[in-house]
Amino acid sequence: MQQKKIKIIISGGGTGGHIFPAIAIANALKNKVQDIEILFVGAKGRMEMEKVPANGYPIVGLWISGFQRRLTIDNLMFPFKVLVSLYRSRKIIKKFQPDAVVGFGGYASGPMLQAAAKMGIPTAIWEGNSFAGVTNKILAKSTDKIFVAFDGMERFFPKGKIVLAGNPIRQEVTELEGKRAEALRFFGLNENKKILLVIGGSLGALTINESIQKNLELFKQNGLQVVWQTGKNYYETAKEAVKPFESYGIKAFDFISRMDFAYAIADLVISRAGAIAISELCSVSKPVILIPSPNVAEDHQTKNAMTLVNNHAAVLVRDSEARQKLGTILIDLLNNIPEQQLLQKNIKKLAFRDSANNIADEILKLIK
Repeated sequence: MQQKKIKIIISGGGTGGHIFPAIAIANALKNKVQDIEILFVGAKGRMEMEKVPANGYPIVGLWISGFQRRLTIDNLMFPFKVLVSLYRSRKIIKKFQPDAVVGFGGYASGPMLQAAAKMGIPTAIWEGNSFAGVTNKILAKSTDKIFVAFDGMERFFPKGKIVLAGNPIRQEVTELEGKRAEALRFFGLNENKKILLVIGGSLGALTINESIQKNLELFKQNGLQVVWQTGKNYYETAKEAVKPFESYGIKAFDFISRMDFAYAIADLVISRAGAIAISELCSVSKPVILIPSPNVAEDHQTKNAMTLVNNHAAVLVRDSEARQKLGTILIDLLNNIPEQQLLQKNIKKLAFRDSANNIADEILKLIK
């Protein structure tokens, strides 16, 4: 007797921090099950509508957006959008007939997961941050499994549903073995001088960029080379600023296509504290200074960063203090080898191995 094809809906998006883990899970499921069909459901006009098809998966969009904390036309439309999205979600489910539905946060996952749970379909949600988002807190009541990346999440979710699995990260980005020499050539840097890697997230980060620009002279004086990912918006400014310093190995990039090379040569890292960035940094185990973004819901980046800081696995600099203090803190860390070694040792302990495969296994267990 021929086995029935497995069908799974993956819903969510909004930012790279939701989309790329979802794609990593889809890839892991495809590697495990030969006869599988995966459909993504996102929010119309959001990043997932472009990124998911670029990775080879079909996607349908719901007419849904977030709820602003002020009176706007969008807010007046919000209840109507939710009703329309719930109706559309039910239609998608009836047509596609999924065996399970998995939510990755973002606007679309709310109506999709609620509709699936009401229709008796097994559901799971993923919460990558150390502080649960509003949508996931609501969905937790009706979902079957909740995948988390940090300890102590039972303060948000029912303990019996929690699976501590870590965050799915791009394996090719964290495999660094034997890449250092090629990476030095790729960036045109000197192997005998220390290298700082600066990453502000997929869209860049204004505070980090301004703080780096302010300290270029200080980096030069301390013989520090810099690989500086600025994001698109700040790139032209940064490109002009680094011109006098390029011969000292201080270089700006709007986007780094080979993050594995960047990690392979980094002696120190400055980064935002998004869930996926933190998971990658734990996996590559580099001494890191985290500057959490203040512009995210529930200030969850600070809470993510504090999980590392409380384990003496990272240094925290507040966004509001970065312009004044970052340069000094960085040079102090650069000159303190024992502290760097301790940070590396502790951050490595927090890394999860093989998250995508473990989560894929748990999703398949949901299917009757």
